[in-house]
Amino acid sequence: MPDDDLKVEIRGLVPTPTGVGVFLGAGSKTIAIFVDPHIGAAISLSLRKMKPPRPLTHDLIANIFAGLGAQVQKVVVNDLKDDTFFARLFLKQENELGRNILEIDARPSDTFAIAVQHDCPIFVARSVWDKAQDMTWALEQAQAKEDQPEDDDAAPDA
Repeated sequence: MPDDDLKVEIRGLVPTPTGVGVFLGAGSKTIAIFVDPHIGAAISLSLRKMKPPRPLTHDLIANIFAGLGAQVQKVVVNDLKDDTFFARLFLKQENELGRNILEIDARPSDTFAIAVQHDCPIFVARSVWDKAQDMTWALEQAQAKEDQPEDDDAAPDA
């Protein structure tokens, strides 16, 4: 792993009108990558260790990896261009022919779902981390809103 990759954790998932914000953090900084609502749901299920009644796409991918003798090693968010993040999925495959490390171009959203499902680390390239906007405030705001009790229309007892 290059020295300029920073290990991050998923600090939160926040629903948006068009999808889900995946908040990745390390230290005092948090960045947000917005994903499709279906992949956001898959990430959420994996984080909660819940299995859907039927396999999702990422479950199929896991079954294919297992069939090929490949193990997910890590995910690296490796580029940021025009507000679009890019990622690489690293697999290790060992068989009678030897050991191979496979590096696959993928959407960050898919790599997050796979990483959570396989309990493997997520990294962000230092150049991407430095370029990405700190979104800690947005995550804190969403968490504070989630913690607030919902107002109901009932009048208080007098």
